Amino acid sequence: MWFCKIGGFGVLLVIVLLATGEARKPRGVKETFSLSKKSPSSDNDWWKTAIFYQIYPRSFKDSNGDGIGDLRGIIEKLPYLKDLGIQGFWMSPIFKSPMADFGYDISDYYDIQPEYGTLADFDDLVAEAKRLGLKVILDFVPNHSSDENEWFKKSENREKGFEDFYVWHPGKSNKDDPTKPLPPSNWVSLFRGSAWQWSDKRNEFYLHQFSKKQPDLNYRNPKVVEQMKNVMRFWLDRGVDGYRIDAVPTLFEIEQDEQVNYLDEPLSGNTNDPDDPGYTIHIYTQDRNETLDMVYQWRAVLDEFQRENGGDQKIMMTESYSAIDTVMKYYGNGTVAGSHIPFNFRFITDLGKDLTSKDIQNTINYWMDHMPSREGVVANWVMGNHDQHRVASRFGENRIDMMNMILLSLPGVAISYNGEEIGMTDVWISYNDTVDPAACNAGPDRYQYTTRDPERTPFQWDGSRHAGFSTANKTWLPVSPTYKDVNVEVQTTTTSNSHLKVYKGLTKARQWFPSMMNGTLKTTVHGDVLAIFRELKGFDTVVTLVNNGATQQVLDISHMGYKPLQGFGQYHVVSVNSIHHDNEPVPVNRVVLDPFESVVISSSADHPERLVYQQYEARVQCN
Repeated sequence: MWFCKIGGFGVLLVIVLLATGEARKPRGVKETFSLSKKSPSSDNDWWKTAIFYQIYPRSFKDSNGDGIGDLRGIIEKLPYLKDLGIQGFWMSPIFKSPMADFGYDISDYYDIQPEYGTLADFDDLVAEAKRLGLKVILDFVPNHSSDENEWFKKSENREKGFEDFYVWHPGKSNKDDPTKPLPPSNWVSLFRGSAWQWSDKRNEFYLHQFSKKQPDLNYRNPKVVEQMKNVMRFWLDRGVDGYRIDAVPTLFEIEQDEQVNYLDEPLSGNTNDPDDPGYTIHIYTQDRNETLDMVYQWRAVLDEFQRENGGDQKIMMTESYSAIDTVMKYYGNGTVAGSHIPFNFRFITDLGKDLTSKDIQNTINYWMDHMPSREGVVANWVMGNHDQHRVASRFGENRIDMMNMILLSLPGVAISYNGEEIGMTDVWISYNDTVDPAACNAGPDRYQYTTRDPERTPFQWDGSRHAGFSTANKTWLPVSPTYKDVNVEVQTTTTSNSHLKVYKGLTKARQWFPSMMNGTLKTTVHGDVLAIFRELKGFDTVVTLVNNGATQQVLDISHMGYKPLQGFGQYHVVSVNSIHHDNEPVPVNRVVLDPFESVVISSSADHPERLVYQQYEARVQCN
């Protein structure tokens, strides 16, 4: 609290305004903002401004001391998620699996991996999440199963009804050795090497666009299509609120030609290594038109379930790093609905440590400019996930709050990866400790370019052994050496600001300010500063300012937005390196930002707090 002798009555009045909340309460909230009272039976719009949190179950919380996270551990920490201010969470695969790719190789789509728990544990998790008002999203892996799945075993043995459940081919004739056919095409696996694997049992090759332990399902077979829809219905019946669809672009490959052969993909010219996935251009194995139709069919399954059973809308998120025009088609075609949330990975693919504020603005605009304008389509923003280096490591630890502020200030859906809210960083993993199959396949000289282990290390809960993640002697991946300083307990109990407090402040601001939920978006760049304006008629304007530079910046934000601002605003969230505090007054015509400082300010365009602004000026003069 500041104090200056400028006349007792004036100072007293300012203090009363601040103490009673009149200077900080968003205009109009009391009268009209009640989180929109929908029909009690259904809320089809709940997801459109939601914050989703990705849990990597293996690394989130271990409840039984085996060094591996599990469902009971997640249940234990659900209150943390509620307190964080999210609306839902999606979990990387928890289904039964031999763990060749840590759950993305499913041996039984209808059961839980034993080291994670049981179906009863899952039902308890759903029940507790519902009690807390949290949505549960499952990771659906439709492109491939495990080679230990009963479906594959039956297909390999040519059992009736399963002969064409997977993509099989006898191969090309080998002039040098007729007894050893050659792979059907030059297609390369995303995990290196040929995408074709020989089966001695069937005497044919099967397609695997990922690990050879992950054979591709054949979506040209209607039985496969219906089986996977039944998988979706099974878990919907158990109470899940939707799905994140894994590896969507690889669902379909080109059909065989008249000679029952597959065409070779063109060479990229980027590498001479035929085992490198970048050796070819994947025009015959990715982003086929049939894939879009499959996504639309899955949306129909979700909508049908909601119509028949009532309740809130069931949602679908789709993973695709495809070209922007292709990704946008996943939303639907204007007649048929598609994915609610086609993941927007532009913050991951387009930006790095050398990013400028203009780069960030361009990345935001790129998505907004391409997004269909029809009703029901909303933007989404993904800052990180289990396959990408952590935000703090990609952009720098001085930008942790900055990137979270940008993420949570933009319109639509925000998606965070567990640990980003406390600023976890990548952990160096030796080749001997590496478990990621993509890295293991790359070998000791190249593994660091492909490994995903550094961003998958155990969550840092507190300063106790193994960061409070597990009581085991050894965890499945090493815990970060930073855990004593970077953990939930430290950042919760500190009397100072923290990354976690910043994140919580942002989630609360989204709930408190209607303009952050439903307002217009305008971004501007001034020097090193990116300004994000969220405006809604009748409510406070919210301005997020991030200084992405190493020098102090001074801004007049009074005429940067669509509506002019006057007099005084207030800080509502400030980064850990800021000298300011929540609810502190700030003149809109002179906002000072220190290097890499980020702030969220609210200001009323219609009812400026002129008195408080005048007292602020008086304080500056007497200081």
